[in-house]
Amino acid sequence: MSKRDYYDILGVSKNATADELKKAYRKMAIKYHPDKNPDNKEAEEKFKEAAEAYEVLRDPQKKARYDQYGHAGMSGSAGFGGGGGGMSMDDIFSHFGDIFGGAFGGGGFGGGFSSQGGRRTRVNRGSNLRVKVKLTLPEIANGVEKKIKLKKYVPCDSCNGSGAERGSGKSTCTTCNGHGQVRQVTNTFLGQMQTTSTCPTCNGEGEIITNKCNVCHGNGIVKGDDVVSIKIPAGVAEGMQLSVSGKGNHAARGGVPGDLLVQIVEEEHPDLIRDENNLLYDLYINFVDAALGTTVEVPTIDSKARIKITPGTQGGKVLRLKGKGIPDVNGYGRGDILVNVNIWTPRTLSKEEAEILEKLRNSPNFKPAPSAKDRSYFDRMREFFS
Repeated sequence: MSKRDYYDILGVSKNATADELKKAYRKMAIKYHPDKNPDNKEAEEKFKEAAEAYEVLRDPQKKARYDQYGHAGMSGSAGFGGGGGGMSMDDIFSHFGDIFGGAFGGGGFGGGFSSQGGRRTRVNRGSNLRVKVKLTLPEIANGVEKKIKLKKYVPCDSCNGSGAERGSGKSTCTTCNGHGQVRQVTNTFLGQMQTTSTCPTCNGEGEIITNKCNVCHGNGIVKGDDVVSIKIPAGVAEGMQLSVSGKGNHAARGGVPGDLLVQIVEEEHPDLIRDENNLLYDLYINFVDAALGTTVEVPTIDSKARIKITPGTQGGKVLRLKGKGIPDVNGYGRGDILVNVNIWTPRTLSKEEAEILEKLRNSPNFKPAPSAKDRSYFDRMREFFS
């Protein structure tokens, strides 16, 4: 028997958008869902057929190959095999949890449940933790490993995180018979509708603790201290958030730990101002040094650098220390230090100083005579930041 066209299965055109494909698949999934069609092999096959079609058409590369070669180009690509037979119903539910979650009343299938031997039991997951980490400019520029002491939920030592007293165990929940979910049949004008919801007795775990631990009261977790080592890459920025998998709160009764979310906070540097990957520095020199030239020190991330001020330097000139800035967090090069030269004009003068300057006031070399090289401040800044 030849396989049906994927577009025909979902009832969409070849130009269907991702949203249109998802809506079409959801409609077919609801129509042929096993809960709505118990013990109906034909409906189950159509359900798998729709899942196979959606698996191919939602992937741009698979879709392009299917459009060019048809089913012949899909050998080993769809992941479901003929008629969806290469993948179990549980695989389909877990694969498309965003489609089935909430589609059938009390949460349906999908995220938060695992399937074992036909049983769909809830997997507990610990909550995420959020912390702020302050970094100095050298730490940001070079990368750093930080050790952070956290107050969080950790496994109970008394029961090894099981929630049960030592020597006791768990029994199968009699409400859901260990499935973690209960089903209810409701009569509607369309006929009987079967809905699935989390078991209220065992909270979806499928088991009941017969004798709860006296320390954690059956939760399997207690408040405790933990030291976590975090490697922070070079180039991070203020407000950036890093995720450390599995270092958040531990889950009740041996579930999956949450994540640690680390928010970066930059400590202000006394001299340098960060502008993305560049660093800005305001240098002040007197007009004698500007006129005659000199050598000065400017701060860098880890030390200092000596730069030459050429004779006749004008105020607003920007000097670039290439590669002395912050490395890009994605590894795309490194920024610069931009030194903005300011000519300091004295606010007060002694009588002798005033007399010397007065003699120079009308000197030809002291009269402003900007050339084409002496562009405006905005032109110079546009050049450096372009």
